[in-house]
Amino acid sequence: MLPVFDSKRASVEAGIGGEKRVVEIFDKYTFPFKNNIIHGLSLASDTLFQIDHYFFTPYYGLVLETKNIGGSLEFKDNPPQLVATKEHGQISSFESPVVQLERNLELLTAWLHNRNIHLPLYGAVVLAYPKQIVSVPPVNTTLLFPNTIPPFINSLPLKDRKLDADAFQWLSAELVRSHRPYIPKPICESYQIPSTDILPGVRCANCGKIGMIKLPRTWHCRFCEVNDNKAHIRALWEWSLICKKTITNRECREFLQIEDKYTAHRILSSMNLRRTGTFRNRSYYLDLNKSFYFSPSKR
Repeated sequence: MLPVFDSKRASVEAGIGGEKRVVEIFDKYTFPFKNNIIHGLSLASDTLFQIDHYFFTPYYGLVLETKNIGGSLEFKDNPPQLVATKEHGQISSFESPVVQLERNLELLTAWLHNRNIHLPLYGAVVLAYPKQIVSVPPVNTTLLFPNTIPPFINSLPLKDRKLDADAFQWLSAELVRSHRPYIPKPICESYQIPSTDILPGVRCANCGKIGMIKLPRTWHCRFCEVNDNKAHIRALWEWSLICKKTITNRECREFLQIEDKYTAHRILSSMNLRRTGTFRNRSYYLDLNKSFYFSPSKR
């Protein structure tokens, strides 16, 4: 695994602690109506998707997306992103949690409809700690702190019951049955670490050092002198675990530390990856289940 800068360890620990804060709120609070809560729910609709916290009742469902990002937060709409400015002036940008929330609401709605469940869905972004400062909030999305989750839930309407007791019990069981083995979000996404803070380069499987050099038909380690013709495959697998599940030609060149765009194109094309977009704007999907990620290398 490639190293995350030491200065980001606190972010990783804070991310884990942020989700635990939400879990603790639900563990301590009792609502005066029938309900259920599932943390870390992973389902498949048109694609696999993961929900930080799903609270549901016979009347509605509530999807909560938890974030813990320090500094002054600005939710932008065009393009949608979250910009964080630290006290010392460092600016970092992240995928908008509003977009993540809307995507999960859409996929969960489709998942429910496929099972003939028509349950109104609400959504909110939870900022894990009140110390987080929001300079520009999202226009149409609710922001909550963990301790404001219970009053927000109590403010939601309980007028139109959608599920009787049997249907509610069935849905609770179906969600558990349909839960997929956990596929972790990329580290940068989970813990709000900019991908620019990740050390680029191809790691040698023999000595563990980063900085293999691309040669015709292979990679060469300048530290232990080992050649490995599959080193780029493991590097891209690590990219998918650390940065994101897709990669462009430019990102491939920057991460593998190669200059030629045609070399990057040949590498990505040789892996038979699903792709989208035109040649100039093409993205490749990195599938963690591809067996070639773990094929033995030739040295």
